[in-house]
Order: sequence, then structure tokens, then C-alpha cells
Amino acid sequence: MKGHALKLSAPRRLVGDLMRFSISVPRVTVQRRMNIGVLLHARSASSPRPSWTAIFLKGYALLAAETPELRRAYVKLPWPQLYEYPSSVASIAHERDHEGERAVLLSRIKEPERRSLAELDTLIEAARSRPVMEIKEFRHALRIAGMPALLRRPLMWLGLNIGRQRPNYFGTFQLSVYSGLGAESLNPLTPLTTLLNYGTIDKDGSVDVRIHYDHRVMDGASVARALARFEAILNGSVADEVTRAEGAGPAGRRISSS
Repeated sequence: MKGHALKLSAPRRLVGDLMRFSISVPRVTVQRRMNIGVLLHARSASSPRPSWTAIFLKGYALLAAETPELRRAYVKLPWPQLYEYPSSVASIAHERDHEGERAVLLSRIKEPERRSLAELDTLIEAARSRPVMEIKEFRHALRIAGMPALLRRPLMWLGLNIGRQRPNYFGTFQLSVYSGLGAESLNPLTPLTTLLNYGTIDKDGSVDVRIHYDHRVMDGASVARALARFEAILNGSVADEVTRAEGAGPAGRRISSS
């Protein structure tokens, strides 16, 4: 059957390069069925409501703050070793329209554990709504994607394997979810140490939460314990922040999204 060839766009080259480095990571998934009913109740009573993206991002950043393994990366320079960071940099996947094409682009948020839910929502919404080329991370990634493969792939390899620089270009963990579309990803890929995703949240607060992790950095039992602690953080300090922020004035305004 005769068809026609389509030139790879910059977003497709970007995804292809990320997958090229991701498939070399020995990734394993641990899932926990959580009940976040306390958090769900607090969010339901809040007006306006913080987005679930901001809520899970803040909770995971708080978890990483007390779990050093979640702030580590396997790097190859100057030799294979683990590199531990003092704080987290979140990498968040967004679907954006770019030159007539739906493109997956990654924004970064430094030290999300220190930011309020309102601030996180503002940053997330900006990455979702501002013109693509006004977002520094998007503009930089698309510029790199426009380079020849012989140049851009070595640059990406260096960015992933120089410990001090890795968070500046890629972050320390990734958050990628489709639950707002009524679906969930079971086997996402990332070159980072961990990727967090979760499914749709039931009316009683039940939800499947997964951490996809680099087995070179940590082991499954550690991740299983981390997920149990994550559930406690969501129903504890994060739910408390949602409750405290209820009724906040314009300075505490939050943006609601699924």
C-alpha cells in the first residue's frame, strides 16, 4: 500500500531522544492501592479547589525531602556512581499545541516541597496556558530538538550524566498523568530515577498510585515503604494545607483543574 513519508517534527525528535535514553534504564514499578478519603474530603470543602496535579506534586516532594533515595540519580561521570541532591526538581509532562501538532513538553519546578499549593497551581497553569515559546524549558528543548542527532544526543547524554547539572536540564523526578482523561499509563518511560503517576480517584478516595523507579538506585521494598508513607503525607500534612487554605483571599487564590 502506497502512502507518504512524514518528516519528524521537533517534538517527535524530542520524544524519540528521551525514549532512546529511557529504554536503557532498568525500570521497575511498584503500585499501592491508596485511600485518600481524608484529603478528598478536605479538597471537596475547599473553594477554589487545588488541582490534583499540584496536590500529588507537593505530597511527593515532601516524601522525597525525607527519603534520600528519591533524590538520588545514577550517573556515569566521572565514573558510575550515585549522586544525591539536597532538594527536588519536579519535571511535569504537558500536552501543548505547537505549530499545529500536539506536543508533549516538560516544565520544571525547583523545590516544590517549599512551595504552597497555590503557587504550584500557578506555575502548572502557566506551563499549560502561556505561549509555548514563552516557557523557557519548552523553548530550550525545542531548540535542542532542532539540532542534528550527532550533536543533540551527546548533549543530552552529558546533561543526564553530569551529576551537578542533571536537575537543571531534566529534574530529579517526573510526574505524568492521564487520569483527567479517564485513563492511566501502566508503563511510562523516563530517564529520571522515578516517575510518579496515578489513576482515576473513586468517590470514596480509592486510587492506584505508582512509582516507576530505577533499580540501580533503590530496591522495591524501599519504594513500597515510601508509597505507604506517601499515603500518610497526602492524608496528613497535604490535607491540612488544603484545609488551612480554605477561604483564602486573592493572595491565596488557586486554579482548579482535574
